[in-house]
Amino acid sequence: MPADDKPKGPASYFPSIEKTYGHPIEHWLELVRGRTGMKHMELVTWLKTEHRLGHGHANAIVAYALAAKP
Repeated sequence: MPADDKPKGPASYFPSIEKTYGHPIEHWLELVRGRTGMKHMELVTWLKTEHRLGHGHANAIVAYALAAKP
């Protein structure tokens, strides 16, 4: 894969997240999208506490999900 085609930002964590936790990234994004009214760090803490994600992985998922909201 050429260097220009590599995912950047939060998406660069997605292969590791899928491998580590055994779910496709869409699973995690749907969970976050379902938690309305929560702030960024509240969502990160929720993923870490309820789903045992590491901080960097949880932060990447939340950043990506919130950036994609209309």
